[in-house]
Amino acid sequence: MRILITGADGFAGPYVAEALVARGHKIAAMTRGAAKFEHSAYASWHVADLIDMTAVRSALAEAQPDAVIHLAAISFVGHADVQELYTSNVVGTRNLLEALSERGLAGSAIIVSSANVYGNRTAGPLHEGLQVDPRSDYALSKVACEHLAAMYSDRVPSVIVRPFNYTGVGQSDQFIIPKIVNHTQSRAAEIELGNLEVARDFNDVRFFAEAVARLLETPKANGQTVNICSGRAVMLTELLDLVAKLSGHKMEVRTNPSFVRAQEVGRLWGDDRLLQKLVGPISGPSLSETLDWMLATE
Repeated sequence: MRILITGADGFAGPYVAEALVARGHKIAAMTRGAAKFEHSAYASWHVADLIDMTAVRSALAEAQPDAVIHLAAISFVGHADVQELYTSNVVGTRNLLEALSERGLAGSAIIVSSANVYGNRTAGPLHEGLQVDPRSDYALSKVACEHLAAMYSDRVPSVIVRPFNYTGVGQSDQFIIPKIVNHTQSRAAEIELGNLEVARDFNDVRFFAEAVARLLETPKANGQTVNICSGRAVMLTELLDLVAKLSGHKMEVRTNPSFVRAQEVGRLWGDDRLLQKLVGPISGPSLSETLDWMLATE
């Protein structure tokens, strides 16, 4: 298939493109800015800000995709500009779906949501049948995107994916694991973090990419909402200990109250049974392997 990836110059874009190229697909990249992100996995480039409907229609006419993976979004939970968050995530997704509905799509659209839509629950793992309970503007914007996908489902076949925390080389250090890795690589004496009493289902970006690629090729996934997760929770304190063990460098950890978010989700890990049922046995690198990879890359 010819697959269009929105947000192709973001963190996950190249990994998803590589996974798809390895499976024989041709990839078109959509980016908001005019500067091209050089990567051999992309066969063509198309510039469009998703909040500009005319530009979106033009880019789709150029790309002629059979399927779409919608990665473009503001993905940082603590993004300060709330208006920009909703405009980018919600209006951008609606414009894309509207433009796709006008053209028609031979394959499916993968709409990337977030595990943050589950909110703050004390029990897990979290399965797709749970009622959503967003506790941040970011999570609420993703719930809105899921409802948009449902609204367009009669015209645009889609799969909603809810990835849990994924990381890897190239992720911004505004996210927790790259921040810890960067401080460790520079042999910093200390690091300031937020709430240490949290647990997350940490995954490798290459696992996320493989899962998305397989779901796109699975017709029975259409209309489904699917967690992308490992089904295991790791405390942040455990993560810090593991990084120290792998690197041989232990930092003093200070809690900065300004980094502690209101409505912080305490424990967040997913049930992966539906993913395994749809695409067959799938697993990613262990957390130790992911951290080794990141620590070894400057």
